[in-house]
Amino acid sequence: MSGVSGPPASAPTAPGRLPLIGHGHQLARRPLEFMNALREQGSVVKILIGPTAAYVVTDPAVTRRVLVTEVDAFAKGGKIIDALRVFFGDGLATIADGDLHMKHRRLMQPMFNKSHIATRGDVMISHVRAATEAWAEGVARDTYEDMNDLTLSTFLVALFGSGLPGHVEQEFQGLMPEIMRGTIRQTILPGWVTKLPLPANRAHERRVARLRVLIDQAIDHHRAQLASAEQPAPPPGCPAHQDGAQAEGTASQTGLFSTLLTADDPETGPLSRQQLQDEAITLLTGAIETTGTTLAWTLYEISRNPGIERKLHAELDAVCGERPLRQEDLGSLPYMRSVLKEAMRMYGPAWLVTRTTTRPVVLDGVPIPEGADVVYSPYVHQHDPEVYADPAAFDPGRWEPERAKSINRSSFLAFGDGRRKCIGEEFAWTELLIVLATVVQRWRLTLTSAPPRPQAIVTVKPDKLSMTPQPRVPTTAQEHEEQPTPS
Repeated sequence: MSGVSGPPASAPTAPGRLPLIGHGHQLARRPLEFMNALREQGSVVKILIGPTAAYVVTDPAVTRRVLVTEVDAFAKGGKIIDALRVFFGDGLATIADGDLHMKHRRLMQPMFNKSHIATRGDVMISHVRAATEAWAEGVARDTYEDMNDLTLSTFLVALFGSGLPGHVEQEFQGLMPEIMRGTIRQTILPGWVTKLPLPANRAHERRVARLRVLIDQAIDHHRAQLASAEQPAPPPGCPAHQDGAQAEGTASQTGLFSTLLTADDPETGPLSRQQLQDEAITLLTGAIETTGTTLAWTLYEISRNPGIERKLHAELDAVCGERPLRQEDLGSLPYMRSVLKEAMRMYGPAWLVTRTTTRPVVLDGVPIPEGADVVYSPYVHQHDPEVYADPAAFDPGRWEPERAKSINRSSFLAFGDGRRKCIGEEFAWTELLIVLATVVQRWRLTLTSAPPRPQAIVTVKPDKLSMTPQPRVPTTAQEHEEQPTPS
């Protein structure tokens, strides 16, 4: 609770509310500008979504109390979680706090151990290299769409193994953006509107139902792979030996999801079909939205910062030389990691996260009733000028060890914090480094559209990003030494 003496003060209400919809029009039309401006109103600011009050926390130190030090008073919930639960179900991202959440987290943790992820690293690298080598020189591409497609297909290979039916991947790519837009619509509109039998609401329900059918097909595919891998190989010389070799190859191609398919809790047994669906949807959504968006923005910033691009080339050349990237190289790319982290800071990726109070609380001197929505924005915290000097500048150097010491850990929330921190952080870093290193090693991308504008959907995505690939000409060690180092 707050240490401020005296009676609690009411939270200031954000300006610009309208009858019936409150600040919903601001969140729909100019969400990032609206949220960023709330910092000027105070550390805790009241907004109205329809008639319902929500309390926006703009101070990173206060947000840490919500996520870490007073976490029992702020349960995972709120309008955005309720909307996500429509298609996530009770996946790890949306399941209520308590024993069931901890059980699911324990069951899923082995899937995301660093050593387990490393077993899929070279398979992911091969997949990304094959996909990006197919790009046509000099032909403009939609880079945001490319990165979402690439991160989805790479994650599917890592999660479910190879050989997933092509239509499953294609439908995932078409459905997910529409489902995300429908989810945001449900978040910012009054609840009674989202329950009406309107065409948009019915379309959202149909897409969610289809998504679950596709997830079922992916799970069945992976079960079949596991069953094939478990078949004993026939002895050499037997006519069926070739089939046995094939089964052996199948075993090497099984994915991370086998951890959940074979998980067996001593008390409740294995996960149900519904639980497997929920967790798969949760994992896929995180893989598409956050990773693809981060990579798209990173490639844009590299294209307009030649000094950063040169330093990335020098690091890659020193580690890999002229050979392709390998899994064991990923730990030797600290500058590339800083470039990616700066893209996460500058562009979100999440811009709105909610919690629900479990009891009346006083947060930084402001009384908040039980059952109220509490909102924080990683985007707002990561643009706080009190924490980040010149927050509008893309500066990977701010993550160098000495400079990074001055950055409050609570102000960087790309993966959340506390007991609900993203379980897939290690995998996200692995996929980000694999994709970026593979692209930068092979191509130089040039912007061919107008500079993109940030657009808040679930992540902060570019509204339009067209870039043209040209083959990268390898740079000699002498040329690296002669080039100026970016600040």
